[in-house]
Amino acid sequence: MAPKSSKKIKKPRILIVTPEITYLPQGMGNMTNKLSAKAGGLADVSASLVSALYELGADVHVALPHYRKMFHVDIGGFIDNELLIYKSKLPSDRIHLAEDRIFYYQDRVYSNSEDTDLKIALAFQREVINNIIPTVKPDLIHCNDWMTGLIPAEARMLGIPSLFTFHNIHTVKTTLAHIEDRGIDSAEFWSNLFYTWPPSNYFDARENNPVDFLCSGIFSAHFINTVSPTFMKEIVDNAHDFVPGNIQWEVASKYHAGCASGILNSPDSACDPETDTYLVQKYGVADHYDAKRKNKVYLQDRLGLDINPDAPMMFWPSRLDPVQKGCQLVSEILYKTIDKYWDRGLQMVFVANGAYQQVFHDIAYKHDLYNRVAVCNFEEGLSHIGFAASDFMLMPSLFEPCGLPQMTSAIYGSLPIARDTGGLHDSVANLDVENSTGNGFLFETYDGEGLAWAIDRALEFHALDVHTRGTQVGRIMAESKNRFNHKVTAQSYIDIYEQMLHRPLVDEVFEKQQGN
Repeated sequence: MAPKSSKKIKKPRILIVTPEITYLPQGMGNMTNKLSAKAGGLADVSASLVSALYELGADVHVALPHYRKMFHVDIGGFIDNELLIYKSKLPSDRIHLAEDRIFYYQDRVYSNSEDTDLKIALAFQREVINNIIPTVKPDLIHCNDWMTGLIPAEARMLGIPSLFTFHNIHTVKTTLAHIEDRGIDSAEFWSNLFYTWPPSNYFDARENNPVDFLCSGIFSAHFINTVSPTFMKEIVDNAHDFVPGNIQWEVASKYHAGCASGILNSPDSACDPETDTYLVQKYGVADHYDAKRKNKVYLQDRLGLDINPDAPMMFWPSRLDPVQKGCQLVSEILYKTIDKYWDRGLQMVFVANGAYQQVFHDIAYKHDLYNRVAVCNFEEGLSHIGFAASDFMLMPSLFEPCGLPQMTSAIYGSLPIARDTGGLHDSVANLDVENSTGNGFLFETYDGEGLAWAIDRALEFHALDVHTRGTQVGRIMAESKNRFNHKVTAQSYIDIYEQMLHRPLVDEVFEKQQGN
């Protein structure tokens, strides 16, 4: 019998590069509880993915800018002792903070200045390219959004597989000369970048041919993904005129080459009515009916609405952005809808900021609807109560790369009324009470009448008997909690990593002797 071998197969090392994150798992460093910088869903996805990989036992590392102000590690101009201890352990840790003074005093991930955001992005990528990649020596690099768009070009030059995830279509452009002035030696990977027009050579491109950061990430990466399968297909099919032609072409090329996919994001794990500390009364599938009524009465009293736990309530949690979110569709039909269902006490609650907030104030004032319509600035706690108190959630988006409110609302038992597009298509299906399927109400035509049609379907459901309605809401809550969670999302990314690496992320199998 041959002797046993104790040689362990080396686990692949993954470096996740992200400009934002909400948390890191305990054990990855003594400052994990302080590292939080969030602008949107990317932060949640990054956090869940790192945690899932770490808990799985994968060799995962994360690179992010050192936002001292957001991380609360700069006190009175002096760095606290915990940071000094942390920095002394950094070489053996898995958290890699890119250092540059431009990060230190930022109180949010993105500023209102494109010049400032570009400086932050270049400083971040300089540190990743010059210091973090050589230190980590990853087997795979996962980059996120335009702020990391140059890194896949460097990875390709180094022969390291890279995944590029883009959460929206925003991009910036600048020249190779400017990139090099910020300390990045782009001459070594310039041919892997995407330019405004095809360059003939490096020197021709350097001064006057701007590099597109988002398109470069898509072009250079070995594999790409968007944050929902349908939005990926919409880009490939050229369904949206706001997607630049170069990005559409490169995404389509990757897709047809079998190097692109869509992975649906999932909401923050803190959005759970069983544990949500913002709620007047927490609840689960078994006791949602009475608890939601108590949260509704609290919200009605707080916002000056008619106190009526039986009144159907619709909730708007997204920013009031007429370019994407479709709030103008609601404004077109608000008075007519409230009037149509006046005898049933229909109420609408907006907890959101944005350009259309004043429009809704004006409608409520003109028609004296303040006992039926509430328009409030965004507050985290108030938004959580809105999900718990409401029966339905409005999301009539023109386009939606992913969307999280429709998933969150279903978990809270507030059924989404949404347009059939992008991530909404992937996460909302029309409710079929007879067959106990579906979780909301979809409409296709992007206008007020299309939205009104879906609202009518929702209120038909609300008119059903309490037992039937409660059974369906409980089913939707349970199914949504199992479907829309970070574990499911993270597993989809793990599957891509393993496909790209042609081996498992965690392989504790020892070499077996022949015949044993």
